Amino acid sequence: MKTIDITKALYPPALSPKKSRLADLFVSSSGVGRRYLFGRNEHSAALAKTFEIDGFVDDFATDKVWMGKPIVKGVDVPLDAIVVNCVLMARSIISSNRVKNLRAEGSLEYCDLMAAFPKRVPVPVFVDETRADFQSNPAKWETLLQTLEDEESRQVLTDVLKFRLSGDIKHMKPYTFRPQDQYFEPFLELPADSVFVDAGGFDGDTTEGFCRRYPDYKKVILFEPSGINLQKARLRLKSLHSIEFIEKGVSDRAGTLAFNPEAGSASAVSESGPARITVATLDEDVREKVSLIKMDLEGWELMALRGAERHIREDYPRLAIAVYHHPTHFWQILEQVSALRPDYRVFLRHYTEGWTETVMFFVPSA
Repeated sequence: MKTIDITKALYPPALSPKKSRLADLFVSSSGVGRRYLFGRNEHSAALAKTFEIDGFVDDFATDKVWMGKPIVKGVDVPLDAIVVNCVLMARSIISSNRVKNLRAEGSLEYCDLMAAFPKRVPVPVFVDETRADFQSNPAKWETLLQTLEDEESRQVLTDVLKFRLSGDIKHMKPYTFRPQDQYFEPFLELPADSVFVDAGGFDGDTTEGFCRRYPDYKKVILFEPSGINLQKARLRLKSLHSIEFIEKGVSDRAGTLAFNPEAGSASAVSESGPARITVATLDEDVREKVSLIKMDLEGWELMALRGAERHIREDYPRLAIAVYHHPTHFWQILEQVSALRPDYRVFLRHYTEGWTETVMFFVPSA
């Protein structure tokens, strides 16, 4: 049986002589003077606070300046520039290839600077958290690996874990950005007249995908706490039948919670959110026997699963649960569901080129 052997992935690999030279040029005050960061996010912001740079590369920006530095399009990058790819969240490989195709002197990855200057370059939060958890709970990760149903799931776990431990995007090369395929895999084998619970329905994109794939469905129950998102979902799904829209979040008990409604698809329950939302439990608000429950709740999945224990035990539905928001969720969600129904088959799939959109599937054994 395969085991997790990721010792070498704990830190980025040693740099080639070429990349070492480019890294030295990038940080040297006597370097090329054309130091650019590709992408505007927390990683490029961290580098901009650590090193002197000349600008950011963003082909889709409408503003001209960020963090006091100019924003340029790829075609306007100087020929003698060194550009660092800082995209690690979802489109890492696409962005890396874009940087390599620029008319620039050289390109680097964020992890290259981590390797060259480990005491200066900030470690991304997702890397830092994964290292801490893996080193504290190696047996939990090993149990997860042994529980997974197929070789593809085990390979996904190994690749995702290596990336989350190192920040090295080479581990994401086998993957593509395909959010349209998320939550729907052949092994689900959903029956006719299925009842789908979309917990965290956002603008209805996942529900639309379900309805198109399974046109003989019986009903969809869509939970979304943001009124703006729910309005978009109603408009998007107006031609589809038997959809119940519930303007609530889901949790382990009914009540109200803080919420950040301004974060789009990443809108989440939080301790300091500017808004208050109503939350419910699936066990209380869903009376039907359910066939499939999907949850992508920006880190609130464990709480929501506690509010769905009766459905999980009695209905034995298929589950598609996002586990990527925190490294502990990979094994905690497995433990939580398995404590209710230890007879699930467990699969893992990944839908981006970065650390987001890893989904754990629980499929009935019979």
